[in-house]
Amino acid sequence: MDPSGHRERLRTRLMDGGGDAFHDYELLEYLLALAIPRRDTKQLAKDLLTEFGSLAALLAADPKELQRVPGLGESAAAAIKFVEAVMLRAQRRSLEGRPVLSSWQALTDYLHASMAHRTTEEFRVIFLNTKNQIMRDAVLGQGTVNAAPVYPREVVKRALEIQAAAVILVHNHPSGDPTPSRDDITMTRAVIEAGRHLGLTVHDHVIIGQTGHSSMRAQGLI
Repeated sequence: MDPSGHRERLRTRLMDGGGDAFHDYELLEYLLALAIPRRDTKQLAKDLLTEFGSLAALLAADPKELQRVPGLGESAAAAIKFVEAVMLRAQRRSLEGRPVLSSWQALTDYLHASMAHRTTEEFRVIFLNTKNQIMRDAVLGQGTVNAAPVYPREVVKRALEIQAAAVILVHNHPSGDPTPSRDDITMTRAVIEAGRHLGLTVHDHVIIGQTGHSSMRAQGLI
């Protein structure tokens, strides 16, 4: 069956009413159709959502993991990753020039979108200027399912190199539970101590999980 008529109806619905009226699989179906133009992509869209559990997890998946799903080739995997890249770029750009401490929800939304569904730990540092505006968002450690090596001196060294006044530490818990571990607390306090004598402020350490996030500052742990 020629799927062009169905795709035309999807396109018309989107242009007339926006995306809110669509199921996740329908949005994905149309995206896949752009990369696989001569094939019905409805079942593939449903298979992908079943495999990864949610649209957010699908967008965050590694390209090689995506291509393990039968019927999804490199071009379609690239299309999915381009959508993720556009989404994250837009969220990051929305934070530019704004004091992040007064844009906390926008910051945590961005961090959740970029880190919550990773299958290994990633440690990143948001470097801020004296107005608490983002200077740099840098990944300083990538590791296994339960650890990402990071050294307090490396955080402070990077901050000094770019003349940052403050930092927000961030990492994810692939287990999904954002509760800080004892090691998380110990490492955070070591960064605070290392930066104290150099005038570097640690505003917070945010831990991202699939179920939400936790703030060490809000919990009184730092």
